[in-house]
Amino acid sequence: MRSSPREITDRLLRVRGTVQGVGFRPFVLRVATELGLRGWVRNDTEGVLVRAIGEPRQLERLATRLANHAPPAARVLGVETIAPPATLPAANGGFEILDSSGPTSEISTTPPPDLALCTDCRRELAVPRDRRAGYVFINCTQCGPRYSIIESLPYDRPRTTMRCFQMCPACRREYAEPRDRRFHAEPNACPVCGPQLVLTAADGRELARGDAALAQTQIALRDGKIVAVKGIGGFHLMCDATNDGAVVALRRRKHREEKPFAVMFADLDRARAATRVSIAAAALLNSPAAPIVLVPRRENSSLVSAVAPANPWIGALLAATPLHVRLLEPLEFPVVATSANLSEEPLCIDDAEAASRLSGIADVFLGHDRAIARPVDDSVVRFTSSGAPIVLRRARGYAPSPLLLPASLAQPLVCVGGHMKNTVAVASGDRVVLSPHIGDLGGAATQEVFARTIDTLGALFGARPAGVVCDKHPDYASTRFAESTGLPRIAVQHHLAHVLAVLLEHRREADDVLGIAWDGTGYGEDGTIWGGEFILLRNGRATRFARLRPFRLPGGDAAVRDPRRVALALAAEIGDDAPERVTPQLGFAPSEAANLRTMIACGLNAPLCTSAGRLFDGVGALLGLGHRNAFEGQTPLAVEIAATRAARSERALPFDIHPAEHGAVWEIDWQPAVEEILARPVLDPAELAAAFHVGLARAMSHIARLADVRSVALGGGCFQNALLHELATTHLAATGCDVLVPRELPPNDGAISAGQALGALWNLTTVELPGTVTAFPTPLPEFLNPRSPCVSLFPEE
Repeated sequence: MRSSPREITDRLLRVRGTVQGVGFRPFVLRVATELGLRGWVRNDTEGVLVRAIGEPRQLERLATRLANHAPPAARVLGVETIAPPATLPAANGGFEILDSSGPTSEISTTPPPDLALCTDCRRELAVPRDRRAGYVFINCTQCGPRYSIIESLPYDRPRTTMRCFQMCPACRREYAEPRDRRFHAEPNACPVCGPQLVLTAADGRELARGDAALAQTQIALRDGKIVAVKGIGGFHLMCDATNDGAVVALRRRKHREEKPFAVMFADLDRARAATRVSIAAAALLNSPAAPIVLVPRRENSSLVSAVAPANPWIGALLAATPLHVRLLEPLEFPVVATSANLSEEPLCIDDAEAASRLSGIADVFLGHDRAIARPVDDSVVRFTSSGAPIVLRRARGYAPSPLLLPASLAQPLVCVGGHMKNTVAVASGDRVVLSPHIGDLGGAATQEVFARTIDTLGALFGARPAGVVCDKHPDYASTRFAESTGLPRIAVQHHLAHVLAVLLEHRREADDVLGIAWDGTGYGEDGTIWGGEFILLRNGRATRFARLRPFRLPGGDAAVRDPRRVALALAAEIGDDAPERVTPQLGFAPSEAANLRTMIACGLNAPLCTSAGRLFDGVGALLGLGHRNAFEGQTPLAVEIAATRAARSERALPFDIHPAEHGAVWEIDWQPAVEEILARPVLDPAELAAAFHVGLARAMSHIARLADVRSVALGGGCFQNALLHELATTHLAATGCDVLVPRELPPNDGAISAGQALGALWNLTTVELPGTVTAFPTPLPEFLNPRSPCVSLFPEE
């Protein structure tokens, strides 16, 4: 009996996402060979292209494994069968890896983020007879620099800062062997042909090279010196974290009075000796992203208090590059590892720049000759007590990674974010890619990095933006930049962008959702300062459903720095003798208090706000937990710390809910809570701080019941507060709502650019004010945005 011939199919697969520079092509080769397929795989400007020929059943298995079993560092957004172009490389007898195709007019792949040292390279680093033993630039396709060295796409060595290092014969053999884990590892190098360390003095004199430079750096750290160390995405300033004199000197030189420093540990065991590391935190510390993770300090820790003054949490990170592994391994102590800059300046990335900008801060400089194409700061993550992660800063290890839009834009857009904790984004096709954290745009140097990052993302993606999306605040540096481009511009309200960023992450439509956007400052639709907002999304429209009761900020920005002013304003709103009673407690001189009360009464340089962040400031000052903010959010952090130390209780300070007179449907009145704080001697501020948190969470759940929605989305910097995050989630879930919280993006302004992209796609930019006539935004031109509907676009999950 003659057997029937097997059906053979020729299929072209397109793989999108973070699939270059992560060992994806060798992975495809191995899987295709195992399945008995012939064809090829190559990188191109859209990701990875696979031509596979074989039985249909095996081709389906290939597509499934590419989507679901990719290398750990890859992030696959989709695998689809596409129509072949007119010309296509031939498929020979087996399966092979082809050279990358050249750039086209638009690039839709994503450059991979920088990755921590992998297990295989860590093992090689420690093997004495290995040819890379001790080499501080060891890497493979699963680890090492990526985004920080890329100059253009597709991601190949000639388009990175490694192009100036000619590989030796041994490295070239690895690079060319598809079955080697260094196949097309673009930063591939060894001591013979790769980058080298150099140690220089503050006056520029070269002190040592190679291992000698490393040894002298270790001596400097033991001697209490401050060292600038060049890592993957920029320089760290380092010193002995157990040496009080060294840490205090670093604070003085860096002009960073109280903001906590991160601490780098050689390994997890040493981190556990100084801090309490949960299973979830340990997994994250040891992950390819290797972020800074906030963990509780042990009572008997050898870390000096100056590392994180009055703070029970330590920002811990592990030595995640071969350089840091070798530097810290023989040291008997952990080191402070803070961004190498003056306070609020951008990160230093160039050796000469570091020598100039860090003059007077660092005693010696450990640099190297591998150039950094762009700065990438450390990511920061914390956990709630129930183990839910909160990303505080999305940078190294996480960015740039794409998020899917619910529909495709007709033309690329650049989204310039907010003013604080700025990120920018490029939205092209059905994806939006955020930059790593840039920082606060208050200084010229950071604004320069901001503008350069926009150029970088545009160049990397070959995307010539047809429009720009910004915040509605007229004085943000990002808004002024958007205006200067001359491109069609659309502005998305700040708190709406917070909510939309959460919807984007969770792939939800703008319908039957209550967005709770709580932060410090955002420009409101009525020209006042918002920050305690409840935005109802229904049928693709946004309405200000509720807010915190407004109060004044005497001195404007001065009140942000001085929480006592907010406390006095809260007391003034209550009336009677409340202002007189709190004046001595707040430490105001009678004349100063009188001037501030006049400002509040007359509204003179005392703008109205509904800010939850400023409410935390005022309550913190009334509880005696903070009289000034030496860094952003210091007093709200002190309130959280106090509340966390209190015994868990369901006692809540009272907040009244009543109809708003104008500008919203409902209002949360904080006066009863503040009156209770004023009525009690502050013997136990921790108990009152805890009750304040519970009261706020209950108020949120009350508003959610009034809104009668299926889902609640939490966004804004106040939800960096792990206790508030957890209490809000618990109380809102008890109402039967599906609670959406940020997962991949920060709750703070680092997510604004992502929300702006979705607002532009949906033309959802304005929050309507009940009882007023709202001016609707002018629709974007057809060539810029198809004005996709806000509902029923995300596929069912």
